[in-house]
Amino acid sequence: MRKIARIHRTAIILFAGMPFFAVALAIAQSTAEHPPAADHFDYSELAKSPVKARARKNPKEGNAEAALIGRKLFAQHCAECHGAAAEGGKKAPSLLADEVQQATPGALFWLLTNGVVRRGMPVWSKLPEPQRWAIVTYVKSLRPLPPAQHVESDNLVKQ
Repeated sequence: MRKIARIHRTAIILFAGMPFFAVALAIAQSTAEHPPAADHFDYSELAKSPVKARARKNPKEGNAEAALIGRKLFAQHCAECHGAAAEGGKKAPSLLADEVQQATPGALFWLLTNGVVRRGMPVWSKLPEPQRWAIVTYVKSLRPLPPAQHVESDNLVKQ
């Protein structure tokens, strides 16, 4: 009799838990089908850079060789968190975002130099200054083309 009562209680517990399991499964599937926005990061740290830092000019700006060096350095030091194409990930924001691309080179250099340790961004002040500027040059080179330039570049490919 006890064995039957125990089986009966187990069955009731299992059936009572089924709706909760079903809801949890539905939520998990919904999250997998529609993942949350990848870029849920706060870019306010860029605005915290000092005025003097924001005003700094990039001595490597427009230098294609510096952008290539910056790309290699980015792959070594930054891609693990920001993604191979700087698209961002779970650990770090996209560097293709308007907030980053519209920031001054000086603000980016300041953030790279000082990091945001409480949010997981390391301090890169020990990286030589020319290398930090090369990374800034590379990041700024990732700017998406304005729509008018997309049309022009598409025409060049067709010719």
